[in-house]
Amino acid sequence: MKIGILSSGGDCPGINATIRGVGKTALMHYGMEVIGIHSGFVGLLNKDIEVFNERSLSGILNLGGTILGTSREKPFRKLLASGDSEKPHIIKENYESLGLDCLVCIGGNGTQKTANLLSQLGLNIIGVPKTIDNDIWGTDITFGFDTAVNIATEAIDRLHSTASSHKRVMVVEVMGHHAGWIALYAGMAGGADVILLPELGYDIRKVNEVILDRAHRGKPYSIVVVAEGVSSPGKTRPADYITRAIEETTGIETRETVLGYIQRGGNPSPYDRNLATRLGGHATELISKGEFGRMVCMCGNNVTSTPLSDVAGKLKLVTEEHELIVQGLRMGINFGH
Repeated sequence: MKIGILSSGGDCPGINATIRGVGKTALMHYGMEVIGIHSGFVGLLNKDIEVFNERSLSGILNLGGTILGTSREKPFRKLLASGDSEKPHIIKENYESLGLDCLVCIGGNGTQKTANLLSQLGLNIIGVPKTIDNDIWGTDITFGFDTAVNIATEAIDRLHSTASSHKRVMVVEVMGHHAGWIALYAGMAGGADVILLPELGYDIRKVNEVILDRAHRGKPYSIVVVAEGVSSPGKTRPADYITRAIEETTGIETRETVLGYIQRGGNPSPYDRNLATRLGGHATELISKGEFGRMVCMCGNNVTSTPLSDVAGKLKLVTEEHELIVQGLRMGINFGH
């Protein structure tokens, strides 16, 4: 068999470990041919490829980013909007002319949606879930999330000393447009006093009350962790709005820190390396069995798979019933209400 591998969407720690997991398993265990496709679906449109061997897949386990490069190309966008696009047909033609028996698509929600559409077009597809946001439906966890949480938690840890020394409120903005998983896990691990998530919303008056109450109880500094997707007036960045709102109302000096792309860069954590390796290996096992149109996933501690058609277009979001929120409320942590 001959398989192709591509990574699409934003970069993320653990993509290279996944490429290695898929490729080495295919080459060494199943005797398959493996090609890497550069720049996501752009590479499939342009036939920008390289042939992988064991040597080319060595030394990449601990590397951040992706050796194949990536892009945010969505080949079905125009087709879905107007019913007219050549890109999906070009991809199918190139898939066939390259002699591929399967295409492994490593990516987030948008990539898995595209993967499902390609599967419906008749291509043999396996999806591998990748995102630091941890918001892909159908899997308990995605690789990249643990690394991002570690980075965000370390930043919060470091801000505690500055907040305490200067008696300030420190507002930390982390990634998460629609889902607040990073804010929740890093906020709890970092000992935040207020954690604001897109799913739950917030009342800035309640946040200010918490800050003032802490000051009155002899706690002159506070840590507020904010997901980038929480609402704010106009086009104001959430951290900027919340920082100004707290300082103007409470009179306590307040500063913001936006972590941004720092959370997506650098070497993957050991957990993410092992998770990516397991997911990549299982993707190749599915290919060997001819089980296509599926996305590999984690259920508990078990690697399994789910139909791409069940995943496409869905998000896994934080709910009020999550055990970390329940426990946080019991400990006096405020979630914006």
